[in-house]
Amino acid sequence: MDFDLPAELTAYLAELDAFIAAEIAPLQAQDDNERFFDHRREWARTDFDKGGLPRVEWEALLREARRRADKAGHLRFALPVEYGGKGGGNLWMAVIREHLAARGLGLHNDLQNEHSIVVNNPFVLAVRDFGTPRQQAELIPGLIEETVRLAFGLTEPQHGSDATHMDTRAVPETRNGVEGWRIDGEKMWTTGMHTATHCATFARSSGGAGDGKGITAFLVPTNTPGLKVEEYLWTFNMPTDHPRVSFTNVWVPADTVIGPLGGGLAVAQHFVHENRIRQAASSLGAADFCVRESVKYARERKPFGQELARNQGIQFPLVELATQIEMLRLLIRKTAWQMDQMPKPEVEKRLSHKVSMCNFWANRLCCEAADRAMQVHGGIGYSRHKPFEHIYRHHRRYRITEGAEEIQMRKVAGHLFGYMGPDRFK
Repeated sequence: MDFDLPAELTAYLAELDAFIAAEIAPLQAQDDNERFFDHRREWARTDFDKGGLPRVEWEALLREARRRADKAGHLRFALPVEYGGKGGGNLWMAVIREHLAARGLGLHNDLQNEHSIVVNNPFVLAVRDFGTPRQQAELIPGLIEETVRLAFGLTEPQHGSDATHMDTRAVPETRNGVEGWRIDGEKMWTTGMHTATHCATFARSSGGAGDGKGITAFLVPTNTPGLKVEEYLWTFNMPTDHPRVSFTNVWVPADTVIGPLGGGLAVAQHFVHENRIRQAASSLGAADFCVRESVKYARERKPFGQELARNQGIQFPLVELATQIEMLRLLIRKTAWQMDQMPKPEVEKRLSHKVSMCNFWANRLCCEAADRAMQVHGGIGYSRHKPFEHIYRHHRRYRITEGAEEIQMRKVAGHLFGYMGPDRFK
């Protein structure tokens, strides 16, 4: 049993570090771009006069960083070779995401909006696996080049974790001799609508409340009449690009359906495991950063004439966090490696509970580590002059999104007690 990372992977991490030093760090340093990362970050990023949306300059900076990463051959790492990627698997992506998050706050891998020099672009593979040939030809190149942007409309005001009770409805309707669908309803947390060209909208097209089948996915152009952003919801972590969206007599042609009719939940769940394991790795890296920064500060700070680190009240909480980080790292890497050994349907059957373990525990651990870092650093840790409050505010949302931790614990319990999974009781 060999727990060493492949030499090619460690070499690639060094290559990423060199790229950051050569291209990304200088970009962050120029034109006062540091304002997006220092104590001014929330105000620099947020246009409070325009609904709390991200400022144009902020998103332009992120695009430039991604452009440079793409030119250097890093951005599409996880995508298949036919799309200009390197076919990076789950283990490699987990290690990379942890490594980038462990570097701390910066333009290389921002903790607020999923920006990274090694991007996670699940929509490309969803269109590849569920889209028609026309949809693939029209959308995939644009998704890669960022001329096509998809928002994700699943959650509703009255229905969060349980999408099977959604109120949004789609009914067949022919207009001007063209077969199509009329969609009526409302969605929440439809992230990215301010720049989206399409909204992946999930609506019940048949069946009743609670049925897993009968929900269809539509790629609705955002300029379609009747689709309206009602408000952008201000959150714990600003800026916001998370709106409430209404659909009133929205008509789309039949060719906007993606995936099987009535089988939209499969589209929605297509990339959940990859997202969760990679996001868990990011939370792990951020937690590791918080602990290392706390240890460093405790060695430097000398109240009452001796290192703060001499106090067991400082040592023991950090020891517990460091121990959990080491154990979780092994579970994440083992699970990611196992995911790479089997087809996607088998991951759902055999590993979904392990992915949930990794994700909910990593998110909780990161919040605990950020909170402890604030405590160790004292007043300066509570200020925005340190990144810990930013890390806490960002990762706190992952205990709700990406599957609420209660939902993920429920899945683990289902496997543990034999209600689901390969050990399910007959």
